Amino acid sequence: MADAGTVRKPSGGTLTRADLADTVHREIGLSRADSAGLVEGILDHMSHALANGQNVKISGFGSFILRDKGQRLGRNPKTGIEVPIAPRRVLTFRASQIMRERIASGD
Repeated sequence: MADAGTVRKPSGGTLTRADLADTVHREIGLSRADSAGLVEGILDHMSHALANGQNVKISGFGSFILRDKGQRLGRNPKTGIEVPIAPRRVLTFRASQIMRERIASGD
């Protein structure tokens, strides 16, 4: 059984919304529907903040940071022709120092 506050590793190697909701259900004791609703609410709130141009920082986990990239020239590798790449907004993730240490130690 997993320790309190940990999520069991999913068999496929990917953590899903359902896995998170199941952990909330087991650890906190909310109903499965309420647990799924809580997870959805948190993810929805994060998505809306990012869509509105806000960065999202979760202490001890990491930061989701929006960056605006300007227009630049790229090159088609097949033909060698230069083509303009339109300006765009990209989302990056930077793990916190605590998360980097946990990943490095395998916890």
